[in-house]
Amino acid sequence: MEDICNKCGLPKNLCVCQDIAKESQKIKIREDARRFGKVITTIKGLGEDVDIEALIKELKRQLACGGTIKGNEIILQGRHVKKAKEILLKQGFKGELIDA
Repeated sequence: MEDICNKCGLPKNLCVCQDIAKESQKIKIREDARRFGKVITTIKGLGEDVDIEALIKELKRQLACGGTIKGNEIILQGRHVKKAKEILLKQGFKGELIDA
């Protein structure tokens, strides 16, 4: 028997919760300077319905950088605002809702 999504009631392979969540997220991408002049890129505003683990894995792979998750915030090492926005657009997030 297939697993059923708690929110939409569909089987996991047909679940549309992530697609709906991606279209309604107000995301902010910012650069910030940390200790010793190191620059990080933060991505805030991702909801609980988005698979943040898979998203950060893809971002780190395509940007060739390190990163972590703190709450619902993604922290990437380096300056990656423009490239991160392009990757989020390819993942299905709406461009007008991404503030970079």
